[in-house]
Amino acid sequence: MGMHNPPHPGEIIRDMCIDPLNLAVTEAAESLGVTRKTLSMLLNGKSGISPEMALRLSKVFGRTPEGWLRLQLQYDLWKAKQKVNLNHLKSIAA
Repeated sequence: MGMHNPPHPGEIIRDMCIDPLNLAVTEAAESLGVTRKTLSMLLNGKSGISPEMALRLSKVFGRTPEGWLRLQLQYDLWKAKQKVNLNHLKSIAA
């Protein structure tokens, strides 16, 4: 069963990684090897976790890259379910 209205992964990164370590966005971005703008866009829900970012997050904050990507996938899938109407489709599987 899917999550109801899951948070954007950027919110999770802020709440579970950046805030508890009292990091400024600039410090966190430097640790991740990305620009402040890149990290800010992720934290503000304007971009998502790419495979490259998942590797960076894994190295700096822990958790597997797959775990970071799974958060993004769950969020993206939930958002798609809110937009896409599948009622007119019929299954052809046996």
